[in-house]
Amino acid sequence: MSSQTPSDSLEQLRRQLADFAERRDWQQFHSPKNLAMALIAESAELVEHFQWLTEQQSWQLEADKKAAVRLELADILIYLVRTADQLDIDLVAAALDKIRINEQRYPVERVRGKALRAEEYD
Repeated sequence: MSSQTPSDSLEQLRRQLADFAERRDWQQFHSPKNLAMALIAESAELVEHFQWLTEQQSWQLEADKKAAVRLELADILIYLVRTADQLDIDLVAAALDKIRINEQRYPVERVRGKALRAEEYD
């Protein structure tokens, strides 16, 4: 991971993206529906970079492939942040809530070393 400066934050990114869209008069196109559709399209583009790779190959991307994956991840983050902004959702708070939920759904002593859906554990 790259190092962060004190000014790096989701809130700063949210503001910058909102300003970017506003200056271009794109707010009219940034409905939650449209942004969610763009998010899934970008996610599919990310998956394309890993299609047909082995597990091992997915860990050892060549520099040009890793650079392309980096930009796809950026697109995903951008659309995720814009969608949350349009719905007035605090992503960090939502993620922390979800972690707490997952800690209850997947207690360590029950799931350690297993990759199943919550309802599949005895």
